[in-house]
Amino acid sequence: MTPQQYAPLIAILVALPIILLRNRAPRTLRPKWMWVTPAIVLPLIGLGLWGTSMEPGADHTPFGVLSWLILIVGFALGCAAGWWRGKMTTIQKHADGTLKAQASPLGIILIVGLMLGRGALRSVLEPHAAAWGLSALAVADAFLLFVVGMILVQRIEMFIRARRVMAGGSDSHVEAAA
Repeated sequence: MTPQQYAPLIAILVALPIILLRNRAPRTLRPKWMWVTPAIVLPLIGLGLWGTSMEPGADHTPFGVLSWLILIVGFALGCAAGWWRGKMTTIQKHADGTLKAQASPLGIILIVGLMLGRGALRSVLEPHAAAWGLSALAVADAFLLFVVGMILVQRIEMFIRARRVMAGGSDSHVEAAA
């Protein structure tokens, strides 16, 4: 393994305990501000997509049908993962009217599994993409579109459920253990 492959593993090992400790208690959920994270992250990912195409030596041939299919599959899988992760977050309305959200440990395990899976797939797909007739740029971009789909759909799912809870409905998710 190269140092570039060690860095994400070390980051996961450092971030995971911090994330688990931070998610032990429910946090205040403000539905009117849920658009902020996607509004910050999505332009940055767009910049990343543009930047990968501008790297020296990058292939500038237009994407073919297979490359577009790879991008669509990456985005669709991200949407599915975002929906599942958003569904795993418990939302409760307290007596004072505030919403509290608590991420499920399963949602955190999903993220860690996805990060590890991404690293494994990336190490297999990118070096062999040309031999398999795939665009290496499309494969790299599909990973970024996966993140876009996951962030967008998770926020949409949580926003819809938060509005339902604020209106007096119940969260369809299992209540968090106190």
